[in-house]
Amino acid sequence: MEGLGSFMPFILMFAVVYFFMIAPQMKRAKKEKKFAAELKRGDKIITKSGMYGKVVDLNTKDNSCVIETLAGKIKFERSAISMEMSMKLNAPPAVKK
Repeated sequence: MEGLGSFMPFILMFAVVYFFMIAPQMKRAKKEKKFAAELKRGDKIITKSGMYGKVVDLNTKDNSCVIETLAGKIKFERSAISMEMSMKLNAPPAVKK
């Protein structure tokens, strides 16, 4: 019984780290993967490097997409698309009162 008591702080510390750091990160990764899988032609997006564009073509074979920018068409990995910034870009404008 005394041996278990000495490990209790480590167990508690692991539980805190899991629930406040690991679990939210896994949830976010799952949402980003779902977002990338649901992309479709015509979606307006922003890459993680800040490039704005519109999805022109999707390739499921190598998990990439072609986006059209003012400079032309560029091929990107789907993981390079920022979920947060793209969601803000496509969100309806707020109504002012």
